[in-house]
Amino acid sequence: MADPVHGPVIELGDAADPRVDVYSRLTDAALRRRQDTVHGIYLAESSQVVRRALAAGHHPRSFFLAHRYLDSMADVFAAHPQVPVYTGTDAVLESITGFHLHRGALAAMDRPAPRTLDEVLTGARRVAVLENVSDHTNLGAIFRSAAGLGVDAILISPECADPLYRRSIRVSMGTVFGVPWARVGEADGRGRTAWPEALHGLRAQGFAVAALELSDTAVDLDSPALRDHDRLALVMGAEGPGVTAEALAACDLHVKIPMAAGVDSLNVAAASAVAFWELRPRA
Repeated sequence: MADPVHGPVIELGDAADPRVDVYSRLTDAALRRRQDTVHGIYLAESSQVVRRALAAGHHPRSFFLAHRYLDSMADVFAAHPQVPVYTGTDAVLESITGFHLHRGALAAMDRPAPRTLDEVLTGARRVAVLENVSDHTNLGAIFRSAAGLGVDAILISPECADPLYRRSIRVSMGTVFGVPWARVGEADGRGRTAWPEALHGLRAQGFAVAALELSDTAVDLDSPALRDHDRLALVMGAEGPGVTAEALAACDLHVKIPMAAGVDSLNVAAASAVAFWELRPRA
């Protein structure tokens, strides 16, 4: 049915409706990663995140929300009159997604074209490099800290989680749409990876490359040695394993956050916020 306020609103009565397959089984992370890649989409979760995705210029394929949220999103639907709006009872929507929708709208969005290393580094002075950060919550939190604390770009390794996975987007509060990022060091046609050799590309563009890691040679985060670099890239590893030995060897220096007695380190997301603040450009 059509509605002059909301555009093409489609009432869902069957959880097996093929038109909303893209929203099915959202709690199955492995399935979502496969489906999102195949279909070239990502899912924006919550009304605020949907609005931020649209403000970033991303194109919606469809909207998906409960009846009670239709009026609050009327301006969005009016701005995209050809995009279908799927709605239904809470029970029907929950049977499709696998969880109760309480954050407003969902939207299936076209994935933007990947950026190149040169594109994200243009004009950048502070860059975060994430190696094998597989937890979507940590990834989203790092993006949010980066956006708020002056990091100009983020690079992610081949095994890093997807910044456009719905949980990463939601935890970041949509800041993944504003911080330029690129995946680097992926396998070539012969199956050979260029990671961590990709770190040398940073050095070639004038960046000092520092690993945030407890090592025998690590200097404190507030060391004067870190103040001499106008362009600085900070490498962070996954929770637990940390930065790999191969990536550590490719870095110019190692840095650590001085900790009080009895505490070895912070969660990678918390550590990123501390490091981004301390290493921000001062001039």
